[in-house]
Amino acid sequence: MPSRKDCANAVRALSMDAIQKAKSGHPGAPMGMADIAEVLWNDFLNHNPANPKWPNRDRFVLSNGHGSMLLYSLLHLTGYDLPIDEIKNFRQLHSKTPGHPEYGYAPGIETTTGPLGQGIANAVGMAIAEKTLAGQFNRPEHQIIDHNTYVFLGDGCMMEGISHEACSLAGTLGLDKLIAIYDDNGISIDGEVQGWFTDNTVQRFEAYGWHVIKEVNGHDSEAIRAAITEAQNNSDKPTLICCKTIIGFGSPNKQGKESCHGAPLGDDEIALTRKALGWPHPAFEVPADVYQCWDAKEKGASLESAWQEKLSSYTEAYPDLAKELNRRLSGDLPSDWQEKAAGFVQEVDKKAEKIASRKASQNSLDGYGPHLPELIGGSADLAGSNLTIWKGSKDIKKDASGNYIYFGVREFGMAAIMNGIALHGGFIPYGSTFLMFSEYARNALRMAALMKIPGLFVFTHDSIGLGEDGPTHQAVEQTATLRMIPNMSVWRPCDAVESAVAWKCSIERKTGPATLCFSRQGLPHQDRSKEQIDAIAKGGYVLADCEGQPQAVIISCGSEITLATQAAAELNSEGKKVRVVSMPSTDVFDAQDEAYRASVLPEGVPRVAVEAGVTDYWRKYVGLRGKVIGIDTFGESAPADVLYEYFGITAVKVKEAVLEVI
Repeated sequence: MPSRKDCANAVRALSMDAIQKAKSGHPGAPMGMADIAEVLWNDFLNHNPANPKWPNRDRFVLSNGHGSMLLYSLLHLTGYDLPIDEIKNFRQLHSKTPGHPEYGYAPGIETTTGPLGQGIANAVGMAIAEKTLAGQFNRPEHQIIDHNTYVFLGDGCMMEGISHEACSLAGTLGLDKLIAIYDDNGISIDGEVQGWFTDNTVQRFEAYGWHVIKEVNGHDSEAIRAAITEAQNNSDKPTLICCKTIIGFGSPNKQGKESCHGAPLGDDEIALTRKALGWPHPAFEVPADVYQCWDAKEKGASLESAWQEKLSSYTEAYPDLAKELNRRLSGDLPSDWQEKAAGFVQEVDKKAEKIASRKASQNSLDGYGPHLPELIGGSADLAGSNLTIWKGSKDIKKDASGNYIYFGVREFGMAAIMNGIALHGGFIPYGSTFLMFSEYARNALRMAALMKIPGLFVFTHDSIGLGEDGPTHQAVEQTATLRMIPNMSVWRPCDAVESAVAWKCSIERKTGPATLCFSRQGLPHQDRSKEQIDAIAKGGYVLADCEGQPQAVIISCGSEITLATQAAAELNSEGKKVRVVSMPSTDVFDAQDEAYRASVLPEGVPRVAVEAGVTDYWRKYVGLRGKVIGIDTFGESAPADVLYEYFGITAVKVKEAVLEVI
C-alpha cells in the first residue's frame, strides 16, 4: 500500500516532468504544496470526477495559478477526463493544460487563475453563492446545498490589494464554509519576501474576522489533517490555515530558493530529486497502486448518489422549490421571461419619461427583478448614486436568503467576487460603480470575458456629463477601452427604452459578461415604432430617417443622441437628407449580418459620429474621411451643460461636421 508521501510524490514527479518537457513553468509551488493537496483531496474534498459539474461538490480554487501543474496532476490522478497525454502536452497549443488553469479547458477547473489575488476573490464569491443559495432553498430537515469552498494561495496573492478587499468582506459576511490554505514558503520571484513582505498575516486575518490556524507544518500530513478538521468545525467565520512549506520540496539544490519558482529544474536536478524523494519511476510513469490510492471515482459516485437521495426527498417534500432550484442551477431563465420582459419594455415606452439612464436602470431592476429570483448584486458603496437597490432588495448580511450585497469601496474585489458567484451557478450577478472606477475593476472584467461567463457590470456617471466632480471622475476613454475587451458586450443606451432593452439583452447573454453605461443627467425619451424598439436588440438601428437615400449618417449613443437628432432635424428642414443611427452596442451591431448592417449604414454615404469620449474608436465606422465629435483630453470641473459647450459637443458642431462631409 503506497504511503501518503508516495501519493504526494506522484504530484511532484508529474509536475516537474511536465514542466521540464515544456521547457517552461513553475515547479516550486506544486512540489511545495503536494503534501497539503494530498490530504485535502484524498481526505476531505467532496467531488465526483465522473461529473465535474455536480452542484453540491466542494469547490477548489488554485489562486496561485502559476502552480497549475499541481491542479492538473490532481485532476489526472483522481480520475478526471485528463489523460497522461494532456499532462505531457502541458503549455502547448490547444492542450487542456495551458500555462495557467483556464476555465472551460480541463474538467474540474473551477475558475481561470494566474493574475494573483483574483482566485481568492473568486472563492469568496463562490462561498457567498453557496451561503445565499442555501439560505434561499434549504429547509430545516433538508440541507440540500451544503458544500465547502477551498482555496490555495501564496505570498503573491497575499500581497495583491484585491486579497485585502475580498478577504475583508468575507470576514464581515461570516463565510464559514470558506477555507483558505496559505502556502507560506517565504519565496517569490525576486527571492526571500522578507525584504518586501513583512505583514503579520495572522493578525491581519484575525482583524478581518477570520478564524486563523497558524504555524502548520505543510509537510506533516497529520498536522494538515488536524488543521482542516478544525476549519470544518468552525461555524461562524472563514478560516485561514497558514502552512509553512519549502518551495520546490525534494529538489536537493533548488528547494527553498527562488530558482525553482518559475523555471524547469533541469534534467540533472530532476534525477537528483527522484533519488531524494525515493521515486525511481521514469518520467510520466505512476505505479498502478499509486493511481488506485488517488482514484476518487468510486468515492465521488457514492457521494453524489447520497446527495441525489437527499434531493429526491427534498423534491417530494418541496416540489416547487426543487423545480426552481433545478432551473436556476441549469442557468435557464423563467419560462415566462420573454413575455414579462417584453411587457416591461412596452410599459417603459408608453411612459415616455425624461430621466437619467441610471434611474432608468433602477426602474429596469424594479421591472425585471420580481421575475428573476436568481438576480444578486450590489454597489461599491455608491448605491445612492448608482441606484442599484430595487424594491425587492434584501441585504444578505442580515438575511442569508437575501439578494443584495453591500460591497463597500472594493471595486476590484466586487468584480472578481461577481465572477465567483457566476462560476458557482444559480445566480445572475450584477455590480456597480462609476464608469471611471471600472479602471479599478478592469482585470476582473477581462477575466469574466476570457472565461465567457455571464455577469452584469453596471457603470453610471458615464461621461463629462456628471459635471462638477471634475476630470478625476469624468469617463473619457473608458467606454472605448471597454469595447476593446474581446467578448465583452458594452451598452450605452440613450433613454429609458434603450436602457430596458440593454438590461434585457444583457440578462439573456450566456456567453460572456455585459457592461452597462448609464448617465447622471436626464435624457429625453425618443419616439419609436414597434419595429424600431425591436431593432434596439440589434445594437444599432435607424432612429430618425430622411426621405430617400441619405446624404449623410450621424451615428451616436447615450446622452449625445439628442444632439444628433437636433442637428439632423435642422439639416433635413433645410433640404439636406440626414439619417440618425442610434448605436447603443457596437459589438452587438457588429455581430449582425452584412445585409442588416448595410441597411443601417449604407456604403458610400459619409458619416459623422458623436460621443462624449475619445474619438479614435469611431473611426472604424466613419473612416478617415468622416468626422467624429468627441473629446480627446481630460474633462474639467463645471456643470454638464457648460462642459458640453466648452468641449464643442453640441448640435451646432454636429451640424457643421455633417455639412463638411456632404
